[in-house]
Amino acid sequence: MVFLLPSKFKAPVNQEVYSDFDESEYEEIVTKLIVVQQAIFDRPAKHRHLKALYMKGLVDGKPMSKMLVDGGASVNLMPYATFRKLGKGSKDLLETGMMLRDFGGNTSKTRGAINVELTIGSKTLLTTFFVIDGKGSYSLLLGHDWIHANCCIPSTMH
Repeated sequence: MVFLLPSKFKAPVNQEVYSDFDESEYEEIVTKLIVVQQAIFDRPAKHRHLKALYMKGLVDGKPMSKMLVDGGASVNLMPYATFRKLGKGSKDLLETGMMLRDFGGNTSKTRGAINVELTIGSKTLLTTFFVIDGKGSYSLLLGHDWIHANCCIPSTMH
């Protein structure tokens, strides 16, 4: 992803340093941002910034809460209990030979994968989840796959 700034934010040109370039060529090469005001952030309340980021939304049109956004997870995960609550059965699973490793280094095989329409806010996206037998404090775990597909940068201080 590339962001371009309008040339009105360009730093003043020192003509001696850039004598080989004319002004129009220099504007095409680089635009620098000059920030005039300082950004000041309030100190977060004690330990409130350590809370997990949970979201609410819809999965195939059904309300879902406690969707955990985890920037450390490589894939999207759905516990089998959530899979069953959505009214899904074994015929809905796509077979995979995927083995997942948890934080303790233990490996386990997924039950399969499922594609669902995940709606958060006003954005709906077809999302693939790997169904696991594990239990957690979440109904869905949204990892790198979902974060990148939505062009998000989740805050680590929320």
